Amino acid sequence: MTAQETVEHKYVYDFAEGNKDLKDLLGGKGANLAEMTNLGLPVPPGFTITTEACKAYLATGAEPAGLAEQIANHLASLERAMGRRLGDPDDPLLVSVRSGAKFSMPGMMETVLNVGLNDRSVVGLAAQAGGNERFAWDSYRRLIQMFGKTVCDVPGEEFEHALDEAKHARGTTDDLDLDAGDLRELVDAYKKIFSKHTGRDFPQEPREQLDLAVRAVFDSWNAERAVVYRRQERIPADLGTAVNVVAMVFGNLGADSGTGVAFTRDPASGAQGIYGDYLANAQGEDVVAGIRNTVPLQELERIDKKSYDELLDYMARLERHYRDLCDIEFTIERGKLWMLQTRVGKRTAAAAFVIAGQLVDEGLIDLDEALHRVNGAQLAQLMFPRFQLDHEFQPVATGIGASPGAAVGKVVFTSARAVELAAEGEAVILVRRETNPDDLNGMIAARGILTSRGGKTSHAAVVARGMGKTCVSGADELTIDVPKRRFMVAGQTVGEGDVVSIDGTTGKVYLGEVPVSPSEVVRYFEGEVDPEATDDALVKAVHRIMSYADASRRLAVRTNADTAADAARARRFGAEGIGLCRTEHMFLGDRRELVERLILARDPAERDEALAALLPLQRADFVEIFREMDGLPVTVRLIDPPLHEFLPPLEQLAVNVAVAQERGEDVAKEEALLAAVRRMHEENPMLGLRGVRLGLVIPGLFAMQVRAITEAAVECARQGIRSCPEIMVPLVGAVQELETVRAEAERIIAEVVGGSEVDVLIGTMIEVPRAALTAGQIAEAAEFFSFGTNDLTQMGWGFSRDDVEGAFFWRYLELGIFGISPFESIDADGIGRLVRIAAEEGRAARPGLKIGVCGEHGGDPDSVHFFHSVGLDYVSCSPFRVPVARLEAGRATVVTTGSDSR
Repeated sequence: MTAQETVEHKYVYDFAEGNKDLKDLLGGKGANLAEMTNLGLPVPPGFTITTEACKAYLATGAEPAGLAEQIANHLASLERAMGRRLGDPDDPLLVSVRSGAKFSMPGMMETVLNVGLNDRSVVGLAAQAGGNERFAWDSYRRLIQMFGKTVCDVPGEEFEHALDEAKHARGTTDDLDLDAGDLRELVDAYKKIFSKHTGRDFPQEPREQLDLAVRAVFDSWNAERAVVYRRQERIPADLGTAVNVVAMVFGNLGADSGTGVAFTRDPASGAQGIYGDYLANAQGEDVVAGIRNTVPLQELERIDKKSYDELLDYMARLERHYRDLCDIEFTIERGKLWMLQTRVGKRTAAAAFVIAGQLVDEGLIDLDEALHRVNGAQLAQLMFPRFQLDHEFQPVATGIGASPGAAVGKVVFTSARAVELAAEGEAVILVRRETNPDDLNGMIAARGILTSRGGKTSHAAVVARGMGKTCVSGADELTIDVPKRRFMVAGQTVGEGDVVSIDGTTGKVYLGEVPVSPSEVVRYFEGEVDPEATDDALVKAVHRIMSYADASRRLAVRTNADTAADAARARRFGAEGIGLCRTEHMFLGDRRELVERLILARDPAERDEALAALLPLQRADFVEIFREMDGLPVTVRLIDPPLHEFLPPLEQLAVNVAVAQERGEDVAKEEALLAAVRRMHEENPMLGLRGVRLGLVIPGLFAMQVRAITEAAVECARQGIRSCPEIMVPLVGAVQELETVRAEAERIIAEVVGGSEVDVLIGTMIEVPRAALTAGQIAEAAEFFSFGTNDLTQMGWGFSRDDVEGAFFWRYLELGIFGISPFESIDADGIGRLVRIAAEEGRAARPGLKIGVCGEHGGDPDSVHFFHSVGLDYVSCSPFRVPVARLEAGRATVVTTGSDSR
C-alpha cells in the first residue's frame, strides 16, 4: 500500500493531528477544535471522523472498511487520556457526538450528548460527581431524549410532554426544581416512549450508542432542513459532514458550573466589547433551546471571576489568531473552564463592514483581505430601508422578495390611480395580479409593487429592481379583484386606500403601517452624508472599503438608465457611463398614440409624418441624458420589443369593437386598429418581429432614432457638453443584418455631424446564441459588443422567462437541478461559455474591441466575478446596483487568502 493510499483511508484524526486549514477533511468544527488544541487552550480530548467517511457512507449506505477499527483505536486513546472507560459502571467516560461540516450550518444537523450512559453507569456517574444523583439522572434523561429524537426518529414532543407532566406534578415550571427521584421516574417514562416508537429497549451497550449516533450525524447531512439551508447558502451538496467525538464536560453539576456562548465583537453592529450569554447549571443545548433565561456574559465576572478572566484571555488570543470575529462555545465544570468550539462568527451586513475596517486599523488584516471579508449581497442589504418590527406585526401573506426594501402606502389597483394619488403627495402600493409595460407610470409613482403572480425575473421584479423600488411578487395567497378594487387575504378584505406594508427582502406582506428606518448608506452614496465628518462607524467603513474597491478594480461599472433622473442618480452612485439606454421606454405614456399612428400608417407619407413627430421628442430625451452623463459613454439601444406591446391586447380590442358595433357606434378607427393588431399577432412575439428585424421591416424607424441620437450629440457639443454616444443594434443574429443597419446609420451620422467634433460608435447586442457563435464575423462590422444576458439565457436554455419561473423553477431548485435561477446569476458552464467564445473570437477579429454586459446579471455579485475572469471591459446594471457591482469588481481583483466570506 502506497503512502497516498494510506492517507486516503485514514478516516479518524485525533484533535492534536489536525489544524484549522483542514476544513475540507475535518469540517469546520473539527479543524477548529484541533487548532485550539494546538494553541494550548483547554479543549476536552477527542477525535474527528472525516468528511471522507461520511461521503463513503452516504454513497453505499454502509461504513467504509476500516472505520470501525479506527474509531475503536482512537476511543481507546481517549479513554487512556481521560483515565476512564466508555460505559464503565463505576467511573464512566461519556462523550458527545457532534456534526461539523466545512461551512457553518448552525442547528441544521444533529448532536447527541452524554453517549455512554446506561442503567449501570448512571450510578457510577453519580458517584463520580460526588454523590450528585440529580445530575446523573438528568444527564441520562437528556441522552434518551436526544438519542431517541435524533437517532431513532421518536417524536420530540412526546418527550417534552412527559417532562411537562413531571414539572406539573412537582408544581413548577423550572427543570431545576425536579429532584433525583423525579428525574429517575422521567427516565422510566422516556424509556417507555422510546420502546413504543422503536419496538426495542433503549440500547445499553455504549459502543452501540456511539456507532448509531455517528450514523445519525452522517444521515443528517441529507435531512430536509440541511438540504434547504445548503441551497439557501449555496453550499455544495457533495461536501459531507465530519463527526466529532469529544469527552463530555458538564455544566450541569451545580451552581459552580455552567455553559455559554461568547462573541469577540458584537455580531449585530461590529462594536468592540464583551458579548454573549451564560447559563449556570446547564448543558450547552439549554442555551440554544432557550428553556431558561440566560444572563449577559458580563455577569460571569461576578459569578466566577477566575473563569471570566481566563475566557477573556482566550477570546483575545483566538481573535488575533483567526484575525476575525470569533464565535465561541464554552463550559465551566466546577470552576474549570473548557473551550468546546470556536469559529469565524456569522454577522450582520453592517457588522461585516465595520469589523473589516477595525481589523485593518488593528493591523490584523490588510485592505485586500478587508475587501474579501465583505460582499455585494451585504452591501445591497444596507442600501434599503428596513421595517422596525415587533410582536404587534404579523404577516398576512408571504411572496417572493423580488426587490429589497421596506415600503408602506395606500393600496391602489391601477396605474392611473397610483399616478393620481402620488401627485397628491400620497404614498401608494400598486397591487396587481402581474404588471406589464402599461403599468410603468404607476410603478414609478408607487413606493412599492405587490403582485400575486410572477417571480424574481417577472416584469414587476425586473423593473422594480431597476428603479430601486420595493417589490414582492408571487404572493399567491392574495385574491385580487381589480374591478372591485380590493383583495382578499387571510379572511380579510383590503380595499383601495387601505394601508399595507411590504418587505421586498423577506417577501412578507403586513396590513397597516409598519415603522420604517431610512438607510444611512444610501444617503452616503447620494452625497448627503460626509464620510469624513460623520460619527457613523458603518458609513465610514463602507466609504473606506468602497474607495479601495474602486482603486483596485479593472472592470468599469456603467448603469442601465432610460431617463435623466436615473442617469443622475446612477452617476451619484458611481456609474461611469450608461451601458443600456432602452429607447422603447421613451415611447410609452403620451407618445403611445404616435406609435399607433406609425403602425397604422396606410402609406409612406403617414408613416413619415409619425416618425417626424417622434424625432424631436427622442432628440430631447437624449439631450437630457447626455447632459447628465457629460463626458461619459452612453450606449443607446435602438427599439427592441415587438410593436404589439404598444397596442391593446387582441382579445380586449376584439371585445371592445364587438360591443361598440352592437351599440351602433362608429368603430372605423377601432376596426383599423384591430386589423393591425391581428396582422401583427404572433404566437411567440419574443422570437418574432423585434429588434433589428423591426428596424429592417419598418422603413425609417431606426433612421429616426439614429438621427435623434446624433442631433442630440451635436446640440450638446454646441452647448459645451461632451457626449460619447454608442448606438447599439439589438437582436442581431447575422453580420449581414448589422451591416445593413450600419450603412444607413453611417450615412445619417455623416450628414448630421458635418464639421462637429462628435464621434458616434456603432455596435451590437450579443443576445442571440448564433451571434455569440459567429462573433468573429460580427466583430468586423461592430465597434463594440454588449452582452444581453437576459435574452441570451432565455434563448440558450429555451426558456420563456415570463412563464417558467412560476411554472417549474421552484421544482428545479428543489431537485437541485438549479442551485440558483440562471436569470439571477450567470450560468457559467452554458451561457457563460457563449460569452467567453464571443469575447475571444470578437477580439481575435477586432483587437481592442470594447465589450460589456448589460443584462440583469451585470449587478449580480457572482456574475461580476465571471465577467471579470472573461476579460470584459465593463458591466452595466440598474442604478441601485451600481455600488454592488463596484464592490464586486474590486473583490474580483484581490487575491483571497483569508476566511471564506460565505
